[in-house]
Amino acid sequence: MAAPFNWKLHQLDVKNAFLHGILKEEVYMSQPPGFEDSQFPNHVCKLKKSLYGLKQAPRAWNERFTSYLPQLGFKSSIVDPSLFIRDFGSTQVYLLLYVDDIILTGNSSSSIQHVKDALQSEFDMKDLGLLHYFLGLQITYLPNGLFISQAKYAQDILDKAGMSDCNASITPCLPYSKLLKDEGAPFTDVKTYRSIVGCLQYLTFTRPDITYSVNSVCQFMQSPTALHFLAVKRILRYIKGTLDYGITFRAAPLELRAYIDSDWAGDPNDRRSTTGFVIFLGNCPISWCSRKQTSVSRSSTEAEYRAMADTASEVLWLRHLLNDLHIKLPSAPTLHCDNVSALALASNPIHNSKVKHVEVDIHFTREKVARGELALQFVPFVH
Repeated sequence: MAAPFNWKLHQLDVKNAFLHGILKEEVYMSQPPGFEDSQFPNHVCKLKKSLYGLKQAPRAWNERFTSYLPQLGFKSSIVDPSLFIRDFGSTQVYLLLYVDDIILTGNSSSSIQHVKDALQSEFDMKDLGLLHYFLGLQITYLPNGLFISQAKYAQDILDKAGMSDCNASITPCLPYSKLLKDEGAPFTDVKTYRSIVGCLQYLTFTRPDITYSVNSVCQFMQSPTALHFLAVKRILRYIKGTLDYGITFRAAPLELRAYIDSDWAGDPNDRRSTTGFVIFLGNCPISWCSRKQTSVSRSSTEAEYRAMADTASEVLWLRHLLNDLHIKLPSAPTLHCDNVSALALASNPIHNSKVKHVEVDIHFTREKVARGELALQFVPFVH
């Protein structure tokens, strides 16, 4: 929203956030070293506020902060508990909370400053100015939008793997290659494999181009082999040559559309299909996924139909989120699919006897199409 409306993004950081939480339970602790009472050395302290290390500390801080925001006119989003909205007529202010890191934006600079002043008077908080670096995401301001990347984080992954000077690869995986479960010798350093792959998962937040490859190597966390680690190294070599890749958000008509695909029985280990989708708001990708389906599909139509159901669920969640943000879409979101049979199945109210085995919850796509909440459109497959 900040990109198409040319809003400023502000960042705040709460100092010692967990110390602000008020405890509801009775918690006792031994007297801290250096502060013992010589008259009552066996007495204990009853805590009134939370401390770092307590299991209740994160929840107590969150309750303390979120209970204060309504006093400033904020309401919590129904679909995203970390999003808070302040709407006074034509003035909107949005607040995103991640533990003790806060992002503020809106269409009124004076209202944003008022919120800053109120938060700083209630909590020990530091104003970090315009948002430039947040949880590993680097934000660059362009004349007509925003550019978000994870270049520094990607370089840290290469340093961690000892591949800072490796040769770059033009693709994150070999074309048409499929990783087998037991192929190759067992990889001895399992901890390193899991650590690097876990870091790559976080990198997919701004890199949809590696999502499928990372999903593939994630499936062998339990017992990776040397060939699986070679696949991880190829992803790292690809990242080496694409460190400056990211996502650009620009102003465009705020239409919601999704592109869906699946590879029927593509996994040679269990013959399950993989769902892949990317969802655009205007010209900007805002959500994407590459995930193995939970059951085996008996046809390509069924595999595409399941992928369509997963995408429809995500699209409807995004639609509710946009409603909370007071964005009205000009038309129903459109799902683009390259399987004519799956489109017919989702559009036809007559239940087909050949798909009786498909779970009932998969058919909710058909219901949403019938209500006009989703639109379907064929898109040709291109090699």
